[in-house]
Amino acid sequence: MTFEAISKNFFLYLSNNKMLDHLAKKWGPKFGADKIVGGVTFEQAVPLIEGLNRQGLQVTVDHLGEFVHSESEARKRCQECLGTIRTIYENGLGSELSLKLTSLGLDISEELVAENMQRIMEEAQKYNVVVTIDMEDSSRCGRTLEIYKRLKKDYPNLGTVIQSYLYRSDEDLDDLNEYDPYLRLVKGAYKESGKVAFIEKEKVDANLKHLIKKNLLNGHYTAIASHDDAIIDFTKKLTEEHGIGKEKFEFQMLYGMRNQTQLDLVKQGYTVRVYLPYGDDWYGYFMRRLAERPANIAFAIKGIFSK
Repeated sequence: MTFEAISKNFFLYLSNNKMLDHLAKKWGPKFGADKIVGGVTFEQAVPLIEGLNRQGLQVTVDHLGEFVHSESEARKRCQECLGTIRTIYENGLGSELSLKLTSLGLDISEELVAENMQRIMEEAQKYNVVVTIDMEDSSRCGRTLEIYKRLKKDYPNLGTVIQSYLYRSDEDLDDLNEYDPYLRLVKGAYKESGKVAFIEKEKVDANLKHLIKKNLLNGHYTAIASHDDAIIDFTKKLTEEHGIGKEKFEFQMLYGMRNQTQLDLVKQGYTVRVYLPYGDDWYGYFMRRLAERPANIAFAIKGIFSK
């Protein structure tokens, strides 16, 4: 087993450790959580977003937390999203909203998650805010895409995510083509079986390049979410070769990682969107980011201890 595979398994194991999650919520700020999340509340994140906007960066915000198991908690998360949308509008922020369907009741009932998403999309359409449904593990992929397709017919300001490590992603791209999808293309950050996902990094990377090319040539707006120079350079060359304008795609990176690269891309005329999570449930999110690729460990350590 390669170092990368060992590293990924290690951090994915840590991401599910409830004791460490509890300690992280209690002591997070002392260990640099503020370097990777925008605050406990969205109000705390607003000045950060304004600062990023002043640097030419766009943002998408995500209230951390998933796998909600009660209807009351799912409705509370829905209210949080509604409030975030209104705050984005009222403050004139250059920000979108990202959310997870499990936080809105996907694992409780189809009716509950549908009701919550309907309310969120009505509010987002009213205030002209783009919403992206984050992708979770493979067991929820099919249901997530079905909900996306149903909503996309009425809400053009809705996007979702496709993960290149899943075998099914190429067919999913074909299936979504008729919906003129706004897609964030990523490698994927959950622990998956070799029965459903590529295990080798080279195959994951190759499939991501394939999906980027396919979605862009299909004429759909594409968010390339990667810190890898090879993926960024591939996208630049591809779009130049095919005459695809910079208004047809954007790069997305995590808050606190590769800050200078983000600013360099902005100076080159590219749209760059920073994924800015907030809330105290940051531990599992952070561990999955470290699991994605060993280089993120160096980015994180530098980000946490640098001023």
